[in-house]
Amino acid sequence: MSDSLTPAVSVVIPCYNYGRYLPQALDSVLGQTFSDWEIVVVDDGSTDDSPAVAQDFIDRHPDRRIRLLRQANAGVSAARNAGIAAAAGRYILPLDADDVIAPTMLEKTTAVLDAEPDIAIASTDLFIFTDAEDLPPQVLPLPPYTKELLLQRLIMFYCSLYRREAWEVVGGYNESMRAGEDWDFWIGCAERGFDAYHIPEPLFGARNKDTGLHVEAAENDLTVRARIVANHPTAFKPLTQAWAQALLQHEQDACQHDARVPDEILTRAGEMDQFLRFVMDLQRVARQQHYRIQHLEKALAEQTGPS
Repeated sequence: MSDSLTPAVSVVIPCYNYGRYLPQALDSVLGQTFSDWEIVVVDDGSTDDSPAVAQDFIDRHPDRRIRLLRQANAGVSAARNAGIAAAAGRYILPLDADDVIAPTMLEKTTAVLDAEPDIAIASTDLFIFTDAEDLPPQVLPLPPYTKELLLQRLIMFYCSLYRREAWEVVGGYNESMRAGEDWDFWIGCAERGFDAYHIPEPLFGARNKDTGLHVEAAENDLTVRARIVANHPTAFKPLTQAWAQALLQHEQDACQHDARVPDEILTRAGEMDQFLRFVMDLQRVARQQHYRIQHLEKALAEQTGPS
């Protein structure tokens, strides 16, 4: 740990009823090769044992800079904003309570920001894992960053390291966004001239549960995109803005089949659908293989009997 009272990195972990996953997220920070960090856990009105789990972890690691904030349930954006407001680091890493980071995540992303003053955000590839310990994680590579591509696709996941200044200038995460808040935030950063760099290594681990906010985002994908467009009127073409306003005014069915719908929106929706199908199908096949192997092993054991 650095001797400085101010950590280089603040890892902000919102948690809502994820007490069963929180220890794994915390352990992944504890296991970092880069040690100059603090953790701010924000309990977002959990009704499970999340606060107790967080406090127990704090009590077991008194030599580490770990704090617990508690608030009434307000959503992930508000929880992140509260945690960042209370944080002291010059760099911020959001981490959801059910996800993890690889041991060199902080080392490699801080190296980018330390070496490149003009870079404000360091993103990485990711690996997708399940609760089944014997199923290997699946790596999902992402493309190099460009502002133009960011306006077309979500090319940076929420768990990317960024300068605190970017959060301050943008005004934090939009607390009215229940899904897509990370993409909305990245576009806000790009609008204000903050550049990003992509590290082509899977240093962030996303847990696939077939539930949660990512499923809600998939089910309301076009609406989420329309809200993002409406939030950034200078970043998109007038036709795109008109489409977004029409969709948000409850004309979604007509907009989806209207030939005047901007091609970029349809392209983005198709790519997101393809990505989600890839993730879900991959994990479904992996689970089926896992159960099939278990069944075969059980049948073989019954046939051979005790030795």
